[in-house]
Amino acid sequence: MADRAGLRDVPAYSAAEFRRRVAQGHLLVARDHEDGDHRFNPGHARLIHDNPLREAAVLVPVVDHGPEATVILTKRAETLRAHTGQVAFPGGRIDPEDGTPEQAALREAAEEIGLSADHVDLVGRMPNYVSGSGYRIAPVLAVVRPGFRLTINHDEVDAAFEVPLRFLMDPANHARESRFWGDREWYYYDMPYDGRRIWGVTAGIIRTLYERLYA
Repeated sequence: MADRAGLRDVPAYSAAEFRRRVAQGHLLVARDHEDGDHRFNPGHARLIHDNPLREAAVLVPVVDHGPEATVILTKRAETLRAHTGQVAFPGGRIDPEDGTPEQAALREAAEEIGLSADHVDLVGRMPNYVSGSGYRIAPVLAVVRPGFRLTINHDEVDAAFEVPLRFLMDPANHARESRFWGDREWYYYDMPYDGRRIWGVTAGIIRTLYERLYA
């Protein structure tokens, strides 16, 4: 039996505690449930898609820095046609040869920022997140061991940076904002950090992770 005092000694925002909370089971993928922008915008016209949702996966890489873990995020390249310059998790469309969302997330992380799978432990997967832009996104949770070296693919991303897990899991940093989409407001979360704007789908996934693990 685990020592209760020992569990209390594990820092709340360490990678070890993140891994433990995921392993408790309430993050298991529910096949009959999807998270997404519809939770914040029920019945919004933007959520009505004429075409099938495009399948995608992102890696949520929590870096083990001892008591204070961080999360790797990217700034998408300014030259891209979609979501130009936005902050995002490493990720992209699931290719037929990927086989699983986990493999797609690992491949995209290697292609975009050079994060080697040798340093990545996959620990779980959240329910799919459906975006207003027409994607069904599988958020793949991972713990990244120190010693990795990133190589930025500037065709896809301008930069990669780390944000403290403590900051992202603090609801005081989750501002709910809105903008008009047509004649109706569209609500989203906004989490400014160190001069960078974490918002939209990325912030929505972070908010959902907070609700499932740290709320």
